[in-house]
Amino acid sequence: MLTLVPTPIGNLGDITFRALEALKACQVVLCEDTRVAKKLLLLLSDRYSLDFGQKRFIAVHEHNQKEFLERIDPSFFDQAVVYMSDAGMPGISDPGAMLVRYAQERGIEYDVLPGPSAAITAYAASGFLETEFCFFGFLPPKEQARLQALQQILGHPSNTIFYEAPHRLLKTLGAIAQLDPGRTIFLAKELTKVHQKFYKGEAGELLKQLQKEPVKGEWVVVVEKGRVSKGSVELGIDELMELPLPKKKLAKLLSKADGRSIKEWYALLTKD
Repeated sequence: MLTLVPTPIGNLGDITFRALEALKACQVVLCEDTRVAKKLLLLLSDRYSLDFGQKRFIAVHEHNQKEFLERIDPSFFDQAVVYMSDAGMPGISDPGAMLVRYAQERGIEYDVLPGPSAAITAYAASGFLETEFCFFGFLPPKEQARLQALQQILGHPSNTIFYEAPHRLLKTLGAIAQLDPGRTIFLAKELTKVHQKFYKGEAGELLKQLQKEPVKGEWVVVVEKGRVSKGSVELGIDELMELPLPKKKLAKLLSKADGRSIKEWYALLTKD
């Protein structure tokens, strides 16, 4: 049997009883990094006076998971196998989904335990009232692809959540502030850890504030959807595309919505 086990995103106290039981009962631990997994079990053993026994640790991460699954036989899961990411919920911006698909296609019994998730924790802390949101995971590392992703986020009809690294946070906020300086943003820094901190405000204001503070640790960014302003409703890209307008006028509206030039949008609209 395969069990996906979520692990604390910072605070060891967030481990669940079911996760501890699964880790005690398994024979094999599949994990992103064997060193991280072994250290976590050691810390949990010391904190809760537990004996996890002897385990076989195997690294299964985004670079080798396909090769690993091609190499093993389904009978590998006749034993108790867990998969744990370095932190948080497997399969959510972490490996794990491919293991689940493998189990589904071969009729292998599997379970997924509930537990810590940075995206859900940040959204609950954001104060945004809408129950609908879209999760983008990590943005692309290349600048042009990141800008396109941000344009998509700002034009999305729902609130959006994504993860950001500290060395890119200010650049990302700067791009949002340039595209829509008044957009409301919620930032969660180092969730569940000692230096956890929340920020909320307009993109331009947050950029100025964080330029004066040390930007370290892991960040979750929640972007509020476009709001009603000046007597009109801000529509998402998909909604704008459906408007029965001449292509030149539609290109102007789309350009204002996501930052691309009118010429670029007109070319896309007239493309066969």
